[in-house]
Amino acid sequence: MSATQNQSNNVLEIVPVAGRIGAEVRGVRLRADLDAATVSEIRKAWLRHKVIFFRGQHHLDDASQEALTTLFGAKPVAHPTVPVVNGTDYIHELDSREGGRANSWHTDVTFVDAYPRASILRALVIPAYGGDTVWANTVAAYQDLPPALRALADTLWAVHSNEYDYQARKPNSSADDVRRYQEVFTSTVYETEHPVVRVHPETGERSLVLGHFVKRLLGVSSHDSAHLFQVLQEHVTRLENTVRWRWAAGDVAIWDNRATQHYAINDYGDQVRVVRRVTVDGDAPVSIDGRRSVTRKKAPRAAAARSESAGVAVATATA
Repeated sequence: MSATQNQSNNVLEIVPVAGRIGAEVRGVRLRADLDAATVSEIRKAWLRHKVIFFRGQHHLDDASQEALTTLFGAKPVAHPTVPVVNGTDYIHELDSREGGRANSWHTDVTFVDAYPRASILRALVIPAYGGDTVWANTVAAYQDLPPALRALADTLWAVHSNEYDYQARKPNSSADDVRRYQEVFTSTVYETEHPVVRVHPETGERSLVLGHFVKRLLGVSSHDSAHLFQVLQEHVTRLENTVRWRWAAGDVAIWDNRATQHYAINDYGDQVRVVRRVTVDGDAPVSIDGRRSVTRKKAPRAAAARSESAGVAVATATA
């Protein structure tokens, strides 16, 4: 545990929650106009621990949550396809009554090239039990790879897309959940090529860029792609690389979206869980050989479907 004195004469405590990832920050009331010394300590903790937690931030509303992105020297950015909460510019809500259960391992919005550098999540309504979120340290996962597997990962690239087999990922989803996914989440279809290993622009650390938006690995067969993905992904989600947070209303979690994956556990039945997220503008990942990620497809769902059909027709005609 570390403690520093900020200009408001409050003691800022950084208390690790797990061994490799996660820390609780105590002694601060989050707001956009925190003094420079406090902001610096928060940013250091965020980069070191990958996800940081703040209890009891009941004073925050949507506008003040959006304003917190200034702590990271960047502007907020809205979700590419999902509408924002009414009356806000950037807030994305996950409401369990509307199918908002992010219960698969992912990094936010990796289906675009410059995906968010940070996500700020605020708890509004929390179940009496269940509904925890787990984060994984993708830097530690990379460092733990055997040397031969690490050398292979360094050379791999993957296609990430927001159009994937939703029912396979979430087999217990209702018909309404599936419809919402098709009509809203994939209203515009993206496909982006990312290096499997990116170099962090602030720390220089290498991390694995994976999660459920990965559609396939480039340059290998679909069979090998699935197996390689599974091997690498399992290194990310090893329990030693994770931290689990038990929410209370008013809590805020801020994570480095370039160095983590997360999973919201869907174990609370028909209880209500409502959280609101704002993301911070990011930059395109850079591979260890200096190449940047690039979005190859951005098209309305209907146009993307026609393009896929045309591709199948051409392949069939020339087979």
